[in-house]
Amino acid sequence: MRKGLLAGGVAVAALAGGGVAAATRDTPPPPAPVVAETADITRGDLADAETVGGTLGYENRRDLPNAARGTVTWTPEEGAVIRRGKRLYAVSGKPVILMYGATPMYRRLDTATSGHDVRQLERNLKALGYDPGTVDDDFTWTTREAVRDWQEDLNLDETGTVGPEEVVVASGPVRVAQVTGEPGMPAGRSVIATTGTKRVVHVDLAASDQQLARLGAAVTLETPDGRTGKGRITSIGTVARPPAQEGGEATIDVEITAEGRLGRFDQAPVDVGLTGETRKDVLSVPVEALLALREGGYGVRIAGTVTKVTTGLFAAGRVEIEGAGLTEGMKVEVPAE
Repeated sequence: MRKGLLAGGVAVAALAGGGVAAATRDTPPPPAPVVAETADITRGDLADAETVGGTLGYENRRDLPNAARGTVTWTPEEGAVIRRGKRLYAVSGKPVILMYGATPMYRRLDTATSGHDVRQLERNLKALGYDPGTVDDDFTWTTREAVRDWQEDLNLDETGTVGPEEVVVASGPVRVAQVTGEPGMPAGRSVIATTGTKRVVHVDLAASDQQLARLGAAVTLETPDGRTGKGRITSIGTVARPPAQEGGEATIDVEITAEGRLGRFDQAPVDVGLTGETRKDVLSVPVEALLALREGGYGVRIAGTVTKVTTGLFAAGRVEIEGAGLTEGMKVEVPAE
């Protein structure tokens, strides 16, 4: 009889134990306390910077006008740089020569003409070693003799006059960007397309990043093969262009004059490092250290105590702050990862 009672007691105890175990499984454990990480308050320069994509090329691309009639008989190699007094190309065996200036050759110059284009011609002849007499607006007999000497040296007809079919004017040396009239083809309105020799970078900058572009600001450049250089922003568009595709962002045009050995790339992608506003010698913390305060504004938590701060520049994942008692090296709490 006592054995039966003992067995029953054991069974009850077992049931009771099972009930305790079940209760333990059904009740979630209390949440583990959140342990905040810390970050230093640092002092130093803070800059709003970003790397954007650009296109490296050359300035002032244009189809060079041609007035010579006949068959193209010679063209330069693409990429060649042509300077004053040198041939740009040849039509029917006669060279078309580059001269410098601002006024295009639009008429034939001879002893019956005068004007700024005459002065321009005489200035070029003098620079090439010929004596046109006094450099002025008048095409004199002395000018005519200088033209004849120049034509003789180039194996041109020694007419003593100069027309658009013999000379093309540009502001300075030109680089051959493309040959549009191959030898054997009739000479059309243009035989070659040219650019200036100065390297430029074009950036379609997102309108939301326009604060990064300041006229005259320095930038860094890197080509696909790792070459690096510097540049300065020389032009900033004032009108935002609509997005190129649906869902895109409006952009503004930014032009940069490039410096350094960037190779001979043309229309090549390049990384452009832009730096906008810079704050010198300021305190800053990671942006995630900021706490939105109920009364408005922001604070940071230091050793469990919230200190209200005034924020300044946001850049590179950090934010400039000012606040009572804040010093370099203090630890602010940030969310644990």
